[in-house]
Amino acid sequence: MYLEIISPEATIYSGKVLSVSVPGESGSFQMLSNHAPIVSNLKKGSVIIEGDLKIKEEFKKSFISKNGKMFFEINSGTIEMNNNTIIILSD
Repeated sequence: MYLEIISPEATIYSGKVLSVSVPGESGSFQMLSNHAPIVSNLKKGSVIIEGDLKIKEEFKKSFISKNGKMFFEINSGTIEMNNNTIIILSD
């Protein structure tokens, strides 16, 4: 599965992942490979990513590693998943 995290300033991450959990407006949810297509608004919280992430040096300080997972904090945003590609537009 492929993930892109895009902020107004830059693409924070793009690469393969195993799973992604996000803080949806109606509650947190997780996506794995072959998840049904979805579009949702996101609220303030942590995007939790599992996989062997190759994060660009300039963005490493934006991620926190804990228990083998990477955490990325957002204030709000939108997520779309379709055809094993997840795009997160974050604030």
